[in-house]
Amino acid sequence: MSKTPSEIVQQFFHNVRTGLHPDAAHEYMAEQVLAHQMTAENETTFHRTPANYADHVREMIAAYGDFTLDVQELIAQDDRVFVRWKQTGTHVGEVDGFAPTGKTIVEIASAVYRVEKERIVEYWIQIDREGIRQQLQRNVD
Repeated sequence: MSKTPSEIVQQFFHNVRTGLHPDAAHEYMAEQVLAHQMTAENETTFHRTPANYADHVREMIAAYGDFTLDVQELIAQDDRVFVRWKQTGTHVGEVDGFAPTGKTIVEIASAVYRVEKERIVEYWIQIDREGIRQQLQRNVD
């Protein structure tokens, strides 16, 4: 029985993005995924594989400990799925040059995922990097 794009992305978030099972990324992602990261007015596109995405999740765990991830909105249309989430963790590893403080860090982010043949093949992500930077700066003041 085939899964809808919405189901694929929901399961990806639940199993992989939360840090529960990073190595399960291969079950939800194509071998090569176009990842478009929006930072201010700049867009950077790079290729992600399931293996390096799993490493990326492990890096988040190293930086923010066993964080919680709350999907606040998920909207699907055709092959696209929009997700907005709030991630809350503890600053336990170096982040952007800031030494660990042990204080709470909240990340607000959203992304649109494109699903093809039951695999994520492309996504566009926006993260409130300035909000994270302000929290990190406040924590060291």
